Amino acid sequence: MLILAATPIGQVADASSRLGEALATADVVAAEDTRRLKRLTSELGIEITGRVVSYFEGNEERRTPELAAMLRDGLTVVLVTDAGMPSVSDPGYRLVVAAIEAGIAVTAIPGPSAVLTALAVSGLPVDRFCFEGFPPRKAGERTTAFTELISERRTMVFFESPHRTEATLRAMAEVFGASRPAAVCRELTKTYEEVARGGLGELVEWAARQEQGIRGEVTIVVGGAPADARTYTADDLKALVAERQAEGLSRKDAVEQVAGETGARKKDVYDAAHS
Repeated sequence: MLILAATPIGQVADASSRLGEALATADVVAAEDTRRLKRLTSELGIEITGRVVSYFEGNEERRTPELAAMLRDGLTVVLVTDAGMPSVSDPGYRLVVAAIEAGIAVTAIPGPSAVLTALAVSGLPVDRFCFEGFPPRKAGERTTAFTELISERRTMVFFESPHRTEATLRAMAEVFGASRPAAVCRELTKTYEEVARGGLGELVEWAARQEQGIRGEVTIVVGGAPADARTYTADDLKALVAERQAEGLSRKDAVEQVAGETGARKKDVYDAAHS
């Protein structure tokens, strides 16, 4: 049997008793980082009696057949990553597929999840959501990826590294609009947990104010596009900008507000307003 075991994303006390039992009794424990696994088992007060092997991005493709062979030989393999559920933006998918193809039972020990935790505390709609993983690192590819999501109605959840968070928020504000509601969840369940909420434009300013930079694990939650996001023509956008200006907003602020309200790209609203 292959067991995908969720590990704490912050507080060790969040580990389930099933996790401890599985680690202590497994024939093989495949870990993304064996050093972190050792710290975890030490804090849980358990001893692994089976074989421990590393299973991370660099050796996942090579080691998957080895682990699949162990499963076919009747061994129980427990897979753990650094935090959260294996295969969710972490190693594991290849092994799950290999196990299923070999007719091996696959199960999971549920537990902490940064995706669901961030979604729950974000204050954004949770009835429908999608997980988009890590955005592309290159600016152009990142913008393209966000543009493809501009009409996504569901709440979106992203992972991001701390040193790219500000750039990603800026790209999101440019594409989704500065008024689109969002939340940046940092160091969830840990001592310095922080959740910053507001429009994407406000969150860009929040990120820029972090004197020592953004630190820790980051999950970004972005509200979905308004229900009628696809119905606006260029003339509609131009008229909406004119209405906001008549209410006292500057053209720049009017463009940002209309982009946030309609889900249209800021550039498209700007072009429509100046046509």
